[in-house]
Amino acid sequence: MDLQKDRFIKGKKVIVAGSGISGMGAVKLLSKLQANIIVYDENDKQKKEEVEKKLPDGVKPEIVLGELTENVLAEAGLMVVSPGIPLDALCVKKAEEAGICIWGEIELACQCAKGRLAAITGTNGKTTTTALTGEMLKSYYDSTFVVGNIGTPYTSVALDTTQDSVTVAEISSFQLETMKEFAPQVTAILNITPDHLNRHKTLENYIAVKESITKNQRAGDTCVLNYEDEELRRFGEGLSLEVVFFSSRRRLERGIYLEGEMITWRTGQDTIPIVKVSELSIVGIHNVENVMAATAVAAAMGVPMENIRRTIRAFQGVEHRVEFVRNKKNVLYYNDSKGTNPDASVQAIRAMTRPTLLIGGGYDKQSEFDAYIDAFEGKIRYLVLLGATKDKIARTAREKGFTNIIMVDSLKEAVEVCAERAMPGDAVLLSPACASWDMFQSYEERGKLFKEYVNSL
Repeated sequence: MDLQKDRFIKGKKVIVAGSGISGMGAVKLLSKLQANIIVYDENDKQKKEEVEKKLPDGVKPEIVLGELTENVLAEAGLMVVSPGIPLDALCVKKAEEAGICIWGEIELACQCAKGRLAAITGTNGKTTTTALTGEMLKSYYDSTFVVGNIGTPYTSVALDTTQDSVTVAEISSFQLETMKEFAPQVTAILNITPDHLNRHKTLENYIAVKESITKNQRAGDTCVLNYEDEELRRFGEGLSLEVVFFSSRRRLERGIYLEGEMITWRTGQDTIPIVKVSELSIVGIHNVENVMAATAVAAAMGVPMENIRRTIRAFQGVEHRVEFVRNKKNVLYYNDSKGTNPDASVQAIRAMTRPTLLIGGGYDKQSEFDAYIDAFEGKIRYLVLLGATKDKIARTAREKGFTNIIMVDSLKEAVEVCAERAMPGDAVLLSPACASWDMFQSYEERGKLFKEYVNSL
């Protein structure tokens, strides 16, 4: 699609809903496409000056806060919706009723971008797998872009891509909801466990959204799936794509699996050793799975195996995901602020090899915490809780017989309590099993503050 001439874009009114990072990425791209931009944010408590400070240099769209009126909607052909805005939001419903096309920021970007695209989704492991895949692609291709939910809006680089470019995108369920023609050549679904049910309402809806990442793929394209996820195994067996399964629990006739200490790829005829687990700098079986998935994606994008091996051995992980912070008096501190749901935190707990003081709690996404507590398995000495879910988590813990619970009012207090209670040989792990929005702007802010508090002990 030539968006410079398309009736939706050049010279036409486009509403960008949301003034965060994704919204500003969309504004930047739309300004280059010569659209008539209106930035809309339902939060009428913020000031226009605050939004103006976020705008790309030289871009001066109209800014509308609060109510989305018929006057604003009039003559608009497109609304670009930020991922944080649900499709049942009043502004989206009003736009749909006015006959306005609804795109997400990712959809806008992919309509403009060139080259080949790999897209990675799943409940957990997306950021690590995307970052590692990006490093693999960079080791072989001169023009590589790593975008999406990982922090760089796809829209901010879409017009920089060429036919020779390769792009890997971390894609959330929120972003998938607004896909129209998004068609990666390679996709990966790492796992699916209950998450964001406050938005998607049912697990079935959440699963359907995740699996929709493949809906525009064509015969000959590739989908990478976790064989140990029963839903994804069933899904993969029904796809007409090239499916690559990976497994951390069993040997596969075809696919990537763990055999003893060796991550191995069996193509049908050949058995290819990739790397030993002992060569990884990132810990935990979940990271072994992330390495398998990244390997399959990068190989499908044409990266030679030697480049893949070299990149795996050099990869140090991503910030806020079981990130080592400090050793103080033989107590190891780990930042897993990206553990924003119970399953992610279960993986972090399992990665701990010492008696652990666990900091948990946060924004309530209507999750259940049974699996979180079950993962303790005698490893957790104290559970230090804060945030909106602290009473809910504590109740679940007590029902399961765990009573070493300390309630705190702030993250700083949580760190101080852990420092007081920890003994040499222990670990302190921030892995909240919850989103951050009750007390922080983002999980990144929560993780950075945790590190500040730890380093100031």
